[in-house]
Amino acid sequence: MMRPRAMIVLLAMLFATQLLATLAIPARAAERALVLDVDGAIGPAVADYVVRELRGTTPSQVGVIVLRMNTPGGLDTSMRQIISAILASPVPVVTYVAPSGARAASAGTYIAYASAIAAMAPGTNIGAATPVQLGGPMLPGGAEQKQSRQQQDKTDETGDTETRKVVNDAIAYIRSLAALNGRNADWAADAVRSAVSLPATDALSLHVVDVIANDVPDLLRQIDGRTVMIAGKPLRLATAGLDVATVPPDWRTELLALVTNPNVAFILLLIGVYGLILEFFNPGAVAPGLIGAISLFVALYALALLPINYAGAALVLIGIGLMIAEAHIGAFGAIGVGGVAAFVIGALMMFPSRVPGLALSYAVVIGTAICSAALFLLALAVLLRSRKRPVVTGGEALIGAAGEAVFWQGGEGRVRVKGEIWLARADAPLAAGTHVKVLDRDGLVLRVQPL
Repeated sequence: MMRPRAMIVLLAMLFATQLLATLAIPARAAERALVLDVDGAIGPAVADYVVRELRGTTPSQVGVIVLRMNTPGGLDTSMRQIISAILASPVPVVTYVAPSGARAASAGTYIAYASAIAAMAPGTNIGAATPVQLGGPMLPGGAEQKQSRQQQDKTDETGDTETRKVVNDAIAYIRSLAALNGRNADWAADAVRSAVSLPATDALSLHVVDVIANDVPDLLRQIDGRTVMIAGKPLRLATAGLDVATVPPDWRTELLALVTNPNVAFILLLIGVYGLILEFFNPGAVAPGLIGAISLFVALYALALLPINYAGAALVLIGIGLMIAEAHIGAFGAIGVGGVAAFVIGALMMFPSRVPGLALSYAVVIGTAICSAALFLLALAVLLRSRKRPVVTGGEALIGAAGEAVFWQGGEGRVRVKGEIWLARADAPLAAGTHVKVLDRDGLVLRVQPL
């Protein structure tokens, strides 16, 4: 029979063995590759979608995140939000320019450079990363080739100061991203300075991208076993055999994309302004004021996320105000024409047309201008028609009204006009019951004559 002390020792050894075995079991590897589709201009909605998904994934759930991208570019603020989320993500991020025929222009180039792996499908291109929000001249290609390597980060001295500041900042930014993942920094500077672009094969040979893959499974096979830097630490990718899970944009992203569309935001702004104006001139209507207030608040939220020219927005509001003033003042159309002109000019100025995918459509500008002018003409016609109508209330409404003499004595008496008894005078005596017509009014006394 085993002694108690020996039994205790045996149990302790079994417990220690089990504990060590438990600690030695490796954590379960992630079994999914998460694919996020970035298709179209990079704006607030795309940034919200990508950032939320990146922050919501962990290495235990997802082995790699693939940004399948086809974009003409977009907003600098949205691009930097996405890049910050990529750099802070504990899960490796792969930017994959796909499908064939897609591109990663402007902001897409920066995002590709920020990713741990940059890949392209055959028949795609990358580049043209010159900032366009402020415009301004770009450096001629011939002049750039004559510059020394030490001067490549300087823009043309003939450019204005603001443009040079923006371009130099963009060059420094993309060079820093290139240094993180060991990519071609000189070509990246050229893409910013001269808006050059590369097809997939040339991008691979110049070490702008790491892989050319036909589809996502092919991409995962090719990058398997590669070592990338995540949060400053090397990480060996294990992507072969991962299940591919595509997460499309949800309703929140779709709604935000709709609201932040410049055309929709502009129309909502007009609905809001006109709704509040109608409520102001027709108190108690409720519906115009309610719809107008909701539309205006949604439009202001969207405009706060979009790059707008505030001078253009002010001109739009001034134009609306001038058209309303014309309807009430009646300046023979001079103020109204000025209002329509201010409205159109302001609408064209309001959104910078050079930002890819975030310009205001000319059709929307023309359509809203025609609708605003039509509302102005309608209000003007109603006003003129109301001025031509005979007065039906107040003292002036009694002039020309018919009545009946009730009592008469000498040169004055009493008459009934519109159901009321009035003191009246006439040039000749009138008999009771005589039908009369009101010629004038002096205070509370009417001057009448027999019909």
